[in-house]
Amino acid sequence: MIIKPELVKKIKDYFNLNIYETKVWIALLGKGVASAGEIAEISGVPRSRTYDVLESLEKQGFTISKIGKPAKYIAVKPSVILEKLKNNMVKEAEEKVKVLSKLRDSPEYSEIEGLYNTGIKPVKHEDLSGAIKGRSMIYNHIREVMENARKEIIICTSAKDFTEKLRLFTGLIEKVKKHGIKVRIALSGNESDIKKLSIKIKEKIKQIEINTKFFIVDQEQIMFMLAEGNGSEEETAIWLNTPFFTNALVYLFNQIWED
Repeated sequence: MIIKPELVKKIKDYFNLNIYETKVWIALLGKGVASAGEIAEISGVPRSRTYDVLESLEKQGFTISKIGKPAKYIAVKPSVILEKLKNNMVKEAEEKVKVLSKLRDSPEYSEIEGLYNTGIKPVKHEDLSGAIKGRSMIYNHIREVMENARKEIIICTSAKDFTEKLRLFTGLIEKVKKHGIKVRIALSGNESDIKKLSIKIKEKIKQIEINTKFFIVDQEQIMFMLAEGNGSEEETAIWLNTPFFTNALVYLFNQIWED
């Protein structure tokens, strides 16, 4: 049996194993049941290390030790391993979310929040700007600036993009409107799609011909997309905190809104 280096590399990354563990597991999968000596010969892993590697794989649930002498090992079916890893990952994620949810009430969080507020006060508006890359980072920043709005939010994008972000926008719009914040939405795209969205979110939507994406909060902060983006990691947005530039854009937006 020849173990392909390409397969070893991919399986190692997929299943979070080291090189020796990967080679031993693949060798055992191809053999079904084997002794440490047989596995060492097939895998190319030194025999002195094979016992430790098999013990490690057994603890992780990749192998089962067979009762009897000489000691032999049985490979666990890959689909069983995959389900176990998925369940473990979900459990770990849930535990992590619980910890992060409680973090906001901790004194340590209050301290770092205080440090941020102290550091940000003397910073000029024009210094608060940057490029944001990746869809999830962009979504998080949109949520952040909108939730902190005091007066008005302007959303200008396409009907397609708005539909993709509908879950995000619906919750945010409902939340900010409860605080008396004005929301204006302008979308490009199919008229019937825009009407459906307007009914769904119970908000007036202006149809526009310009294909662009930007979000303005309180005529101070603006975030605009540089391009459509072909994937979640390719999307890039520019965030600016500059009333000088934003006021000019709001003026132009008002012309379209009132037309």
